[in-house]
Amino acid sequence: MRYVDPVYRPPSEADSYILQASLGCSHNLCTYCAMYREKPFRIRPLEELLAEVELARATHGPELSKVFVADGDALVMPLAQWEPLLAALRAAFPRLKRISCYATAINLLAKTPDELTRLREQGLTQLYIGPESGDPQTLKRLVKGAGFDEHVEAARKAKQAGMKLSAIFLLGAGGVARSAEHAHGSARLATAMDPEFLAALTLTVVPGTPLAKLADTGRFELPDVPGLLRELRTFVAESAPTDAVFRTNHASNYLPLAGRLPRDRARIVAVLDQALGGGVALRPEWARGL
Repeated sequence: MRYVDPVYRPPSEADSYILQASLGCSHNLCTYCAMYREKPFRIRPLEELLAEVELARATHGPELSKVFVADGDALVMPLAQWEPLLAALRAAFPRLKRISCYATAINLLAKTPDELTRLREQGLTQLYIGPESGDPQTLKRLVKGAGFDEHVEAARKAKQAGMKLSAIFLLGAGGVARSAEHAHGSARLATAMDPEFLAALTLTVVPGTPLAKLADTGRFELPDVPGLLRELRTFVAESAPTDAVFRTNHASNYLPLAGRLPRDRARIVAVLDQALGGGVALRPEWARGL
């Protein structure tokens, strides 16, 4: 496939065909994120995308079952781009089970309920959205472009359209100063958004980002590993979605965990308590990554 690097995808899309329909991120202001900082945002011409689909069909054949549409928030594309693209994917890959993409609360709220329903009916069935925190002050520092209530409303619209939602939160995003507020607020937001999938990643302070500049001047300090684990414990103990698949399998995390919330809460909390007591081996620094 013809990609413009870098290209990112969620861990659960490891075996998906990645279709790079847009380049970069339309928001691209998050203070912690360097993923698309040097890549100007643009939507690729539809003709290019249809050619990519044909190339993928010739490469993968009709057996392909999952497609992830990149880059950072492909949902921002208008329906005039989405609808012929989804039609081409369905025609090329008749056994498709899932088409998914990253989204933000901003571009979810910009779509009407009818537009979201049409996208879901034509095959876009799962969205990945990263509030990162439910603490209002932390959300403001991260420059997410949307607050607690906007993320709840965005999730409501997606679910009303019949889309599945994967919500992503970022351990350490509140720094030492707001670690507790960040953990409690994130649990509240995870509960209010009520996603089908729930993930926790761990913040990496990336050189060159605004957050790194705050860290360099002593205005932001990342919690130590026990502090990050305590945040995760609070998040798991207090999050109460209806029934969410929960994972911390991203390479940034010190402790890979899996289960369902709230069903497996007690078991996961017990593992975290063991880890905090030194009884569970953590992922070494050399094995961690973005």
